[in-house]
Amino acid sequence: MRHFYLDFIFTAIALAVAAWWGYSHGGMGGMISTLSITAILAVMEISLSFDNAVVNASVLKGWDEFWKKIFLTVGILIAVFGMRLVFPIVIVAVTADLGMMQVIDLALNDPKEYSARLMAHHAEISAFGGIFLLLVFLNFIFDEKEVHWFDWLESRLAKLGKVDAMSVFVALIVLMISVSWATAEQASAVLIAGVWGILVYLGVQVVSGMLEGDLEEDLENGENGSGAAATSAIMKGGIIGFLYLEVLDASFSFDGVIGAFAITNDVIVIMLGLAIGAMFVRSMTIFLVDKGTLDEFVYLEHGAHYAIGALAIIMLLSVKFHVPEIITGLIGIAFIGWAFVASLNYRKQEAKSLN
Repeated sequence: MRHFYLDFIFTAIALAVAAWWGYSHGGMGGMISTLSITAILAVMEISLSFDNAVVNASVLKGWDEFWKKIFLTVGILIAVFGMRLVFPIVIVAVTADLGMMQVIDLALNDPKEYSARLMAHHAEISAFGGIFLLLVFLNFIFDEKEVHWFDWLESRLAKLGKVDAMSVFVALIVLMISVSWATAEQASAVLIAGVWGILVYLGVQVVSGMLEGDLEEDLENGENGSGAAATSAIMKGGIIGFLYLEVLDASFSFDGVIGAFAITNDVIVIMLGLAIGAMFVRSMTIFLVDKGTLDEFVYLEHGAHYAIGALAIIMLLSVKFHVPEIITGLIGIAFIGWAFVASLNYRKQEAKSLN
């Protein structure tokens, strides 16, 4: 439980703020309603993002303690305030040609109008996040792995992955299909948003490749006795992963933020509920790393990536079709649960083979 102490403290503070906010706007009835909605949003965020925690853990397990602390401090500030509060406001400000203060005033005093303006750009947001997450899934599924969950499928896809830029090729095909679903007014915006999703993903890979080249040189210098070079290598290695995880979290958060507006228009309640969920997801990531869960349950990472692939498709489908948030959450939980059970069976078979 030590991994979650701060989360429970933060939850108590967030619920206290939610109670005060609800009481000040609607008395006792408003307080009960606000507390209920905040709790629902927190549970929704956790259920939607558990696969995010598993993928985060697969990246984070090689980090040192310094970057784990950065992930839990700076990272959580970006996740909670940046993506759950500031980013939606920036979207409305840019697209509606309003100042930031005007949008904040709109969010606090006319939440229905604020919600309507944000939801008007749901298609573009879904295209960006969906394509980025699709590339995360495709690069995993096309990669050669030591252990396959669905061997008959993954071994064949790994062969396709040997073709250069296969994941980008597939992502572009899916993007063009999504554009064909959009209305005439939205088509160009959806296309541009999807292309930006590809560019951001490739940009992270480019930065990673550039830093890794310097990283190898710094590590060699560190082995030859240069402490400064070794420190530089650690910093660069952490920066690569940190950039990737923050963009990944941003893509996951789009679905949660948009889904939250289907439950309430109150931006304060949305931020509090999603913030609680984001805190627990961060702690679950550290818990999975510290306990070595991914090494014990070999298919968890597979299950998380299949859940990411499903979420990506759902986000792209939402350009035209409404997909209830509960379906998104249940699909993610189903894949993780399936992978957990499959991992237990794998461990039993391995134990029998050793005996």
